[in-house]
Amino acid sequence: MTTSQPPERQEITDLDALRLLAHPLRYRIARALRDGPATSTSLGRALGLSSGLASYHLRQLAEHGFIEEAPELAKGRERWWRVIKTDRRFPMRSEQTTEMRAVFDEMTRLDLAADLEQLARLRIEGTDLPGEWADAVPFSHSEIKVTFDELLEFFEEYIKLLYRYKRSPEDTPPEARTVLTRFFAFPEPADPADPADPAESPEPPEPPQSPELPPTRA
Repeated sequence: MTTSQPPERQEITDLDALRLLAHPLRYRIARALRDGPATSTSLGRALGLSSGLASYHLRQLAEHGFIEEAPELAKGRERWWRVIKTDRRFPMRSEQTTEMRAVFDEMTRLDLAADLEQLARLRIEGTDLPGEWADAVPFSHSEIKVTFDELLEFFEEYIKLLYRYKRSPEDTPPEARTVLTRFFAFPEPADPADPADPAESPEPPEPPQSPELPPTRA
């Protein structure tokens, strides 16, 4: 198997560019283009838009470097568009402004909603998947204890693993299917019933002890 090299990293720090990705309609267009190049006409048909409106939003996405024209596919005046493959990164939350956090949260909401909708469709309609593909929903629910730097290292290792299995069409066997992969990790929320720092919390009063036994603590 030929291993793909990670694409160039794209750091998105511009608030207008982030707003563009969080726009529901442009989000749907960019997501549709992940399936392959398309024209404004075909996208409009698939998303229920006029070709003119689809063309406008395509140009907006292109201006910010998220998509580009595919001139080798053009026939006459027909313009084809494709996603620019990059390793897209965003500022860490502690580095985001209040406005950027709000926009980023909306983009995250759109991502999760679209993923859950696709998973629900698989559960409802996926019973017709052929053979072993009916069982192709591996799931892991676990936890790790790491430092912040180790968590960043863990994430980068995951990205490398992804690109071990990304390959060009000519290297893809005919029986292969597109499998959607998602990753998220988050620190376990503190239990409100537990003190934030046991070392600094006052000790509760000890319960009365039996006179026959010395005082004990758990």
